[in-house]
Amino acid sequence: MPFTLAGLCEYREEIRKSRFIALAAPITSAAEAQTFIEQHSDLNASHNCWAWKLADQYRSNDDGEPGGTAGRPILAAIEAQDCDQVAVVVIRWYGGIQLGTGGLARAYGGSANKCLQGAERIPLISRVPIRCACSFSELALVNLRVAELGGLVVEETFTSNGVELKLAVGETQIDTLQRQLADLSRGRILLHR
Repeated sequence: MPFTLAGLCEYREEIRKSRFIALAAPITSAAEAQTFIEQHSDLNASHNCWAWKLADQYRSNDDGEPGGTAGRPILAAIEAQDCDQVAVVVIRWYGGIQLGTGGLARAYGGSANKCLQGAERIPLISRVPIRCACSFSELALVNLRVAELGGLVVEETFTSNGVELKLAVGETQIDTLQRQLADLSRGRILLHR
């Protein structure tokens, strides 16, 4: 089962006089990943190498290190830790000793790996798209029930008769949600796939 992170995590390490700081955070879009990278990169550092993975999308960058020695090992660490929807930046301050290509790959990949190992993780739940309609007065309770079951309100469309909702709910939670919403609305609210 893939995991994402509960929040920002950090790992610091010194390898042959070079300082490495790995920062990792959960992301929900490619733009959010780039924003995280820009906000946490240190312009005074020698290198700000990064990678992110979001479902089947992924990117990595060596930021001036020899090709394939930083970005790819960071991405490999994300995949080895079974993480998804995660961005990792590894910042290096050069200490004067060459690490070689193998040493760089081990340093960047290892820092990212240790950062992710120490992070608080959240299992990623596969959600099914469903829709329903409710009255204005029922909206707050419907949103509460969806959130309690780990679902998401994807879209709310206000109409003259009430609110049409697009939801994303775990497959195993659909029956429970249907019962709760039927009880709440005396059987009026029905879920549609």
